[in-house]
Amino acid sequence: MEQTPAERARSLRTLIEKANKEYYLDDAPSLSDSEYDKLMRELADLEKSYPELITPSSPTQRVGAAPRTGFGQVTHLTPMLSLSNIFSKEEFLAFDKGLRKILASDSPIEYICELKFDGLAVSVTFRDGLLEKAGTRGDGATGEDITANIRTVRSVPLECRAEDFPPLIEIRGEVILTHSEFARINAKREETGEQTFANCRNAAAGSLRQLDPKVTAGRRLIMFCYGAGGGPVFASQSETLERFAAWGFNVNPDYKVCRSVDEVLDYIDYIEERKKTLPYDCDGMVIKVNSTALQNEIGFVARSPKWATAYKFPGLQAETTVEDIELQVGRTGAITPVAVLSPTALSGVVISRATLHNQSEIDRKDIRIGDTVIIQRAGEVIPEVVQVVKSKRGLLSTPFRMPDVCPVCGGKAERDVLCFKDGEPVEGAVLRCNNALCPAQQKEAIVHFASKGAMDIDGMGPSVIERLLQKDLIRDPSDIYRLTASQLEGLDKMGKKSAENLINAIEASKDIPLEKFIYALGIRHTGEKTAAVLAGYFGSLDALRAAGPEELVNVPDIGEAVAASIYGFFRNQTRVELTERLLAAGVVPRGPEKQQTAGECAGKTVVFTGTLSRFTRQEAEALVRSAGGKASSSVSKNTYMVVAGPGAGSKLEKAEALGVRIVSEDEFVALIRQPGPSSQ
Repeated sequence: MEQTPAERARSLRTLIEKANKEYYLDDAPSLSDSEYDKLMRELADLEKSYPELITPSSPTQRVGAAPRTGFGQVTHLTPMLSLSNIFSKEEFLAFDKGLRKILASDSPIEYICELKFDGLAVSVTFRDGLLEKAGTRGDGATGEDITANIRTVRSVPLECRAEDFPPLIEIRGEVILTHSEFARINAKREETGEQTFANCRNAAAGSLRQLDPKVTAGRRLIMFCYGAGGGPVFASQSETLERFAAWGFNVNPDYKVCRSVDEVLDYIDYIEERKKTLPYDCDGMVIKVNSTALQNEIGFVARSPKWATAYKFPGLQAETTVEDIELQVGRTGAITPVAVLSPTALSGVVISRATLHNQSEIDRKDIRIGDTVIIQRAGEVIPEVVQVVKSKRGLLSTPFRMPDVCPVCGGKAERDVLCFKDGEPVEGAVLRCNNALCPAQQKEAIVHFASKGAMDIDGMGPSVIERLLQKDLIRDPSDIYRLTASQLEGLDKMGKKSAENLINAIEASKDIPLEKFIYALGIRHTGEKTAAVLAGYFGSLDALRAAGPEELVNVPDIGEAVAASIYGFFRNQTRVELTERLLAAGVVPRGPEKQQTAGECAGKTVVFTGTLSRFTRQEAEALVRSAGGKASSSVSKNTYMVVAGPGAGSKLEKAEALGVRIVSEDEFVALIRQPGPSSQ
């Protein structure tokens, strides 16, 4: 029997949440990525056609909140306490002795040992089985409201319907990134010219503190749960972890109940060795008294429990000297300071260089040329400078300052614009050379311009471009269109026929869809998808170039950083001149096909709600766009018309309250097919 839309939606949610559990909790996925994506697309399409079927706990709602202007506050049900630290087995033995003194007992204490993650502590509150709010630790009493971002973390359930799940509970844990995800994010940020993260913890914290939840959703964060605030009190910490796991929360399996100090000491050795093979950062072990009754008897001091402590492992560190600080210029002009170190062996690898990221990071650690420094391998992989040994600093050392010119071309170096506030640019930490002719950027910029996703010039690959640069036949992408067949024939490995084919490919690329041209320009943060959105929204290159920051940030899927980058690109004199040279060379960016601009919906915003019988939701919205209108998913005072079908809900109510015109599907069809008023 064919399922109703409501039944199919429930089935899809069950399948998707099962897949999430298998992937994030059990590490045993049964669905391929493509199969998972197919289920998500089907559910999203179904909910778009039947908005009344959307539930707060639907997997599609993990991303969907609009970007915010700032973070509110969350008050924890009970304070989130910090832990004292110990650094040796001798200190643990003293800790154990102190607890037995409090308890006035010589009997061994049962401990539970858990991994200490290097991430960000958060709390997630559930009310009546639904995720209600989430917050950072903050000052222990209140933290930042990160609810929208936590909803994107797939290892965190959006609801729990277990029979014994409490009506109100605050689940606490650590949000982390794996080493592989950290590397992926940094590689992507480097490719788009963004500042890279210093370590996994900074990346996890930065991901959770994004104002746009879609950015957080694009990073595969994991939350390991380890405690609760409010809710039921179990007999032991081990029972708490067992209940969390039974309820569907992510509990790290590397915990152990130890019935003596010797077992704890053995487990310290085991985890210190095991952490070398873990896929995420672990900088120690949390040792807790397992019994809740004994915890209550032992009590607290100030902001820490007496019955728990954090055993910190010694880091993989070494001492070396900063011989120099070099500046590297990337494809997008980002200028990155790199410490040149005296070659030093660290965990089997000789370290001679470490990125310093930016001037702010150099200032924070006060790193100078000639300094003796402590280095370590972040995530056991990436070299980083941890701190300066200032007692060994020379008297004549001076602070290091980034230049205001590019070290390669001598062009002006400026800080990135992150966004615009009240019309004024807000600077970021990355220093950038904005000279499009900078040799450090030249080759990669031209390779990108000619690539398949951009101008798609067949035959103009990296090796050909390298030879053209060596012969000084090109300096920027516009020079491609002044090449002749005879010039190409003079290149190594380039015959007459190959030269003619390449000239034909260059000529063919002049007639190019606008979205490909936008992508080819190499605007930071602007990939193929963003370029397509911009082309569809503005329709012409002139309209895009004239757009201000406020107009850009209102484009769907364009955040503040992307808007600032696009606006800055078309206000940079070098980039403007390059664009003009391309147009003068005969490149014609072809905008989307002209849409009908006459008719009832031309220039108007239309919203659909309820069930449509004659079209799918996508087909109806396409009709509006073809008539020169705009299809929106939300009702506002600027909405021209709401098309309401059976099952219409809150959108219909809001339209009635605002006095927005409401029509049936049949009335909409009649209106959309009417010719508009004559322009004569």
